[in-house]
Amino acid sequence: MTDCLDSWAILRWLEGVEPAASRVEVALASGPVMSWINLGEVAYIVERLAGALRSRQVVTQLRHQLTLDLPTETRVLEAARIKAVHPMAYADAFAVATAIAHDCTLLTGDPEILNGDPTWPTLDLRS
Repeated sequence: MTDCLDSWAILRWLEGVEPAASRVEVALASGPVMSWINLGEVAYIVERLAGALRSRQVVTQLRHQLTLDLPTETRVLEAARIKAVHPMAYADAFAVATAIAHDCTLLTGDPEILNGDPTWPTLDLRS
């Protein structure tokens, strides 16, 4: 496992937005890691846009394609430290903390993450 996905990546995949969608599709074939926090973010956004049934369908599908990381106390505190130092959403801090903990590359197009610490292992899916 070398990839980690955040909600930005999954949402662009669901929308079919290129070049992100194709790269996420390739990553999904190898069971990338994703924080449950970020999957929860996908679930609420999909529910707002397409309803509860569609949200449940997406979560069910992704549970079979992802290696889901249930945040530990250590991960929660690491995400809190990242959030304290960098202007980003708390869920984004979980994506970064999860990628670091699993020694993965975080696939994202989220500017808050990409403009963060340059040592974070990220890949910009916007280009």
